[in-house]
Amino acid sequence: MNDYEIIVIGGGHAGCEAASAAARMGAKTALLTLRRDALGRMSCNPAVGGMAKGQLVKEVDAIGGEIGYIADKAAVQFRALGRSKGPAMWSPRAQCDRELYNELMCERMEGIPGLDIIEGEALEIIVEHNRIGGIRLKNGEIIGAKAVLLCAGTFLEGRIFTGRDNMEAGRWDEEPSQGLSAQMESLGFERMRLKTGTPPRIVKNTIDFSRLIPQEGDEDIHYFSIRTPKSAEVPLQLLCYQAYTNRKTHRLISDHFFEAPLFDGTISAIGPRYCPSIETKVYKFPEKDRHLLFVEPEGWDHPWMYLNGFSTSIPVTVQLEALRTIEGMEEAVIARQGYAIEYDAFPPHQVKYTLETRLVEGLYFAGQILGTSGYEEAAGLGMMAGVNAVLKLRGEKPFILDRSQAYIGVMIDDLIIRGAPEPYRMFTSRAEYRLLLRSDNAYERLSDSGRKLGLLDDSTYGEVRGRLDNLIELTALLNNTRVNYEGGNYSAKELLKRPEITIVSLIEMYPWISNGKYDDETKRLAEIRVKYEGYINRQMQDVERFRKMEGRMLPEDIDYDKMTALSYEGRLNLKRVKPGSLGAASRLFGVTPADIAVLAVCLRKNNVPHGTS
Repeated sequence: MNDYEIIVIGGGHAGCEAASAAARMGAKTALLTLRRDALGRMSCNPAVGGMAKGQLVKEVDAIGGEIGYIADKAAVQFRALGRSKGPAMWSPRAQCDRELYNELMCERMEGIPGLDIIEGEALEIIVEHNRIGGIRLKNGEIIGAKAVLLCAGTFLEGRIFTGRDNMEAGRWDEEPSQGLSAQMESLGFERMRLKTGTPPRIVKNTIDFSRLIPQEGDEDIHYFSIRTPKSAEVPLQLLCYQAYTNRKTHRLISDHFFEAPLFDGTISAIGPRYCPSIETKVYKFPEKDRHLLFVEPEGWDHPWMYLNGFSTSIPVTVQLEALRTIEGMEEAVIARQGYAIEYDAFPPHQVKYTLETRLVEGLYFAGQILGTSGYEEAAGLGMMAGVNAVLKLRGEKPFILDRSQAYIGVMIDDLIIRGAPEPYRMFTSRAEYRLLLRSDNAYERLSDSGRKLGLLDDSTYGEVRGRLDNLIELTALLNNTRVNYEGGNYSAKELLKRPEITIVSLIEMYPWISNGKYDDETKRLAEIRVKYEGYINRQMQDVERFRKMEGRMLPEDIDYDKMTALSYEGRLNLKRVKPGSLGAASRLFGVTPADIAVLAVCLRKNNVPHGTS
């Protein structure tokens, strides 16, 4: 029997990040996947990043993860979103070559020392006295382990739907994983059924692109990874396009609602609110004359285009008929049909902030089985699970990020405290301290942690520190340098605070401030620090108050039933989630300010009842 310290089940974005982090931290690790050639496969949109998701990718990269660097290498177009708004909203995005991304991730995973890739299916997770013992494969082989990380994506009891046809599958043309969900339920875990979907892929040469609206990539490229070499030349990029549905499209779809599994009762699982199917959009917004679609390349030489915004599970004949009502798609041919997929997940209140489950020691959940949607969310959770599994085996302090430190921290806190009644998607609006959690300062926030964990090498960390030192130096120069402007004497910092003056125009007027030493990124970061200084300082004050609440810890074994002054709903939710701090308790649904006051008084008087609640 081969034994490992850590076994990761599932080779998607969560599984790859988990296995990579664990192995590179020195743990003997195995990654179990149904197909070793499918590691990191992009099941849906061949893109990484976007609003808030780009911040997640930057954070994973700042700690030392894989997704950002692979996305940069596989990108066919770079386009930063939110640039018309403030810097808290700036979010990098890359349209990727689907097959190249998959190939690069496979190559990366195969090359990590201490990581074994095993092709097979887990039939059972071995649990002995509520502790992990290993796994049993479908072929009967038993593999021992001290920790198991379940990162199964949409594969747990997966079933896909198109019209009235449905079949068991983890994704198109791939078998689901069966049995693990039932075992988790037998161990006492709650499980839930969620749903997501994907649009049809269109044969590229059947689209009249002259009738679509082209979208070019950025010339000022914002890469995800600091490891990506920066070139003075703008790399070749492919075009994306915009298209629109119309009233004829909507009438045709609505005429076939009776064949849509979302409406005929076939699918009962809850889907993502913020990425609805086209039939859901037609149903919920009957007043709309059109819906925006993005026609995106699947790769450099790939013969298909991805129809973003047209996720659907209506019959394939109706999909084709509806597509051909769209301008530019009159002769379109479907290369692969759209479909919906249902799968099992586990309500996330059942894990700790380390992502270790509360019921079984050494068992971790990460990715879509915790109720998230998206590659980026999965990657962040996978990395955190892998890191914390290793730290626990070493007997070291866990690595936990709070809401003021990272979008990753916001996501984990949201999942545990607020749950995932529908597939969870990250948004900038979820982060109350988003001006402090910008995509541009991810390294400043997190690279020290990545280095301490052993996930950032000397070269990468040295480059990070060099950039931060330049930023500190330039910010100090702006503060200390005096200049004459329109008859007055000001510090360069005072001038830069004026809305009409940018860092570029300032240095053009007074080039000796920079002497050509600082790159564009450093100048841009310095400008943000200066112009938003007041807002940043106010958020820092808010963070101080937040951390005081987070520092007031609630015992794990607190007996809420004995606290009769709590509201009934508050008591139920406190017992269910078992928040670790007064701050976390204050974010629970159903917990009132009066409940928080009761808890605060009990903590202050050291009068918290203990016991099994």
